[in-house]
Amino acid sequence: MKLYGKLSLALSIAFASGAIAANPNATEGKHFDPNGTMPSKYTLELRNGLLASLPFEDKRDFEEAQKGFIAAPDYMQIMADAGNVAWDMGSYQWLLQGKDFASINPSLQRQAILNMAYGLYEVVPGKVYQVRGYDLANISFIKGDTGWIVIDPLTAKETARAALEFINQKLGKRPVLGVVYSHSHVDHFGGVRGVVDEADVASGKVMVIAPEGFMSAAIEENVFAGNAMSRRSQWQYSVLLPRGPLGHVDQAIGKNIANGNTGLIAPNRFIKGDFEEITLDGVKMVFQNVPDTEAPVEMNTSFPQFKALWSSELVTGTIHNIYTVRGAPVRNALNWSKEINNTLWKFGQEAEVIFASHSWPRWGNARIQEVLRAQRDAYANLNNQALHYANQGVTINQIQNVYEVPNSLQQQWAARSYHGDVQNNARAVLNRFLGFYDANPVNLHPLSPEDSAPLYVEMMGGSAKIMAKGQQLLDQGKYLEASEILNKLMLAESRNMPARRLLADAYEQLGYQAESTSVRNSYLQGAYELRNGLPAAAGPRSSGPDVIRAMSTEMWLDFLGISMDPKRADGLNFTMNFITPDNGEKFLVELSNATLTNIQGVQAENPTLTLTINRSDLNQIMMGVSSFDAMAKAGKAKFEGNPKPFAEFGKLLVSFTPDFEILPGTAPVKSGSASASQGKPFEAPAPDMYAD
Repeated sequence: MKLYGKLSLALSIAFASGAIAANPNATEGKHFDPNGTMPSKYTLELRNGLLASLPFEDKRDFEEAQKGFIAAPDYMQIMADAGNVAWDMGSYQWLLQGKDFASINPSLQRQAILNMAYGLYEVVPGKVYQVRGYDLANISFIKGDTGWIVIDPLTAKETARAALEFINQKLGKRPVLGVVYSHSHVDHFGGVRGVVDEADVASGKVMVIAPEGFMSAAIEENVFAGNAMSRRSQWQYSVLLPRGPLGHVDQAIGKNIANGNTGLIAPNRFIKGDFEEITLDGVKMVFQNVPDTEAPVEMNTSFPQFKALWSSELVTGTIHNIYTVRGAPVRNALNWSKEINNTLWKFGQEAEVIFASHSWPRWGNARIQEVLRAQRDAYANLNNQALHYANQGVTINQIQNVYEVPNSLQQQWAARSYHGDVQNNARAVLNRFLGFYDANPVNLHPLSPEDSAPLYVEMMGGSAKIMAKGQQLLDQGKYLEASEILNKLMLAESRNMPARRLLADAYEQLGYQAESTSVRNSYLQGAYELRNGLPAAAGPRSSGPDVIRAMSTEMWLDFLGISMDPKRADGLNFTMNFITPDNGEKFLVELSNATLTNIQGVQAENPTLTLTINRSDLNQIMMGVSSFDAMAKAGKAKFEGNPKPFAEFGKLLVSFTPDFEILPGTAPVKSGSASASQGKPFEAPAPDMYAD
């Protein structure tokens, strides 16, 4: 059966009856975790309520997801050059069994089935194509007079290369003459080396187009707090959980992110104006810059010859993150809405198809305007309503329980929150305008949770009473209330396994009930770690040599200041002139008051030392494959002055590793070892890159 047939069958079986099937999971009633729980009667009741209240009879998304299907490959896995599996679409095939899974919110299950599209699709006959299901994002191909223009070449070289090979196999081999990076997230540029050669970009044979500010935006968001983001992303994406109805189901905008070789080739053409036009290989493209929305820099593209609109990640098949739970700067919901409105009135009046870097296209002008208005209004309503209540005294710790999406938007699939989360997004609006403080003085200098928890446990009458009350609340289906008190007990008694397991039970039901993948994944990962401790494996890293080379020297020096242990730095002082002759950069670096600072273009007259090294050689140190000592011995690094403070500074640097506890008591007990290891002098880890 072709994929589109499977999608239709899955929809008709899963949602026709509006009731829970007898078999709630693909593993025949067995949980992958020996201490795991099955969906409770309260979770089933919530699920059945959603089945009755949401417009499952509207199957237009499924019709559009099928439209234009040409072919699917005869493989489900794509191997990375390193020998690991870079992509495995086969691990999600259980979603096409036609079963209604009680452990998945039915709205999310619908989205997860829609994201099972796999193969080559035609968007505009003879002109615009997409390969879907090869990565978290879609890769789009525009057919020019002689070659391809590629839009957003995925995360990994291997998946992008496979997509190019597949379309060439089915439609005839054509050279890639242009690449468009729609925005600065890794799933939109990381696979570029799978479709073009850097030498062809350098020579001008291939045009690589990106919004102004792309290079810095592609790196900087994930550098300074990259290690913390890496650990937290394990919760948002739950990449270490088994794929199945009781574990990882979907990632809202796609199945998951590919684990292959990530690269970056610098653009040779930047879009600087609000609107700019470029014609390449006979294809007219009108670019619309939409910064400060889903990414710091982002752009849509209109193809007026084809009446086609590329909406990047500004408009996809879900409401997105204003706040992403892995951690990132809060996004601007109001500006997001305004840019969609600009798109609607600039391009949306004429377009006959809208396609994007995720999800599926929509056809017909009325349909396009419907979707644009739904998402425009969703972001605007979120901003306006959250601030409406804030101006009446509702705080950041209350707004998630006050804000309600208007019913008219709730009944539109395009306005539902699979990637973002309604409650978190509402809090994000208040955080953007008012910050984390709720104006209650008790929260100016709050106790740490592990310090306050014992007070609450004592006042609640001890662990036995809390456990009894927690179990009572669980039995009543009051999972949030149960998690509130059991969390206090877990913080106070981190090695209390019965308490941790009871809290895990509450988290698990909340995960089963969640519509947002980020929320579901976070609850289920929390349940796993409470029961089993920290996972032994680490999530995939998507950084590499290209990313390191793209880091500015200033950014690297700033990161060194973050990596330094300030408690051991007090009393150590130096002034260093830092020079990289091959790119003409000069910095003054100072260590004083347990703080490392730098300023570009300034040199001290009498520095403690001067360090001269080419930026090309510094890259090797930044990647951890060499050291300053080795470079000095090879004559590639020159020290002038007193090197002793430099050597002492190197001993203060900490190598961050994403294996810290999020929940107390989940890490193995360590005997006298430090929580973080010391790194080599001036060695910074590669930043992790994230897709959302």
